[in-house]
Amino acid sequence: MTQAYLETQDIHEPAIASSSRNSLTALYECDFNLWVEATAQLLREGRLAELDVVNLLEEVESMGNSDKHALSSDLVVVLLHLLKWQYQPNKRTRSWEKSIAEHRRRLDERFEASPSLKGHYLQVFDKCYRNARKQAKIETRLPLAHFPEICPFTSEQVLDEEFLPE
Repeated sequence: MTQAYLETQDIHEPAIASSSRNSLTALYECDFNLWVEATAQLLREGRLAELDVVNLLEEVESMGNSDKHALSSDLVVVLLHLLKWQYQPNKRTRSWEKSIAEHRRRLDERFEASPSLKGHYLQVFDKCYRNARKQAKIETRLPLAHFPEICPFTSEQVLDEEFLPE
């Protein structure tokens, strides 16, 4: 384990696995960063029996959920600005175009890092469109009915860096 972890917990090698695991669980509650360092050290050393498995599993699952949430957030932004671009052509700005490009880039990077997120993208596409549609109503002050109930853009167009509706 890390020296800081040992000093904080007053644990000396060799530690009994269950005692070490209980201390690691307590550390999770009071110093998350130190818990991460201690967990990484245990993994590096192959000391799997001493891991705080419950909290480690929670953190691993949280990482996946965080990526999915970020993907959905980026998708809503792209859809929102595409709607504004299409339905308010006289108010088009470079910042809308820049925002579309930036969030498309973020989506692309997520797909490169985790190709399996493409499935999530398709799964949440319609929900994200509904959220973007509501946001477009607020930002444009146009009635909700002004924007189609079904997304006027394909999932491919939304990701296409060359696509802007006319």
